[in-house]
Amino acid sequence: MLYWFRDYLSNRQQYVTFADISSDYGKTTCDVPQGSVLGPLLFLLYDNDIQNCSLEPCVKLFADDTNVFVHGKSLQEAAAKANKSLPVLSNWFLANKVSLSVDKTSYCISEKGDDKKHDVTYSYVIRILKG
Repeated sequence: MLYWFRDYLSNRQQYVTFADISSDYGKTTCDVPQGSVLGPLLFLLYDNDIQNCSLEPCVKLFADDTNVFVHGKSLQEAAAKANKSLPVLSNWFLANKVSLSVDKTSYCISEKGDDKKHDVTYSYVIRILKG
């Protein structure tokens, strides 16, 4: 089985087509084949350990979409946790040769209040798309 996967993933080439013009083939050194039946599964297996790179945020994965949930009792606490986690996540991307699409990355701040206690919990949801 190991040899089959090695052969499946080795010596792959890719090209780009834009406006009816195609580039030459180029050898890829690390990739997961897109458009294949196994591609999404292999990417999830490859990407799955991102959850272990930081203990603080809750990381949820779906295909190439990564959501990081950070909570705090104040907006400053949630922001501090998010800012502390982002360099750790960035290092994971670099170590695993996964590019981060900064243009597609966004965040959302929400607050959840408890009517009885008037406590507010702030949450950052950082949506990261790997390009």
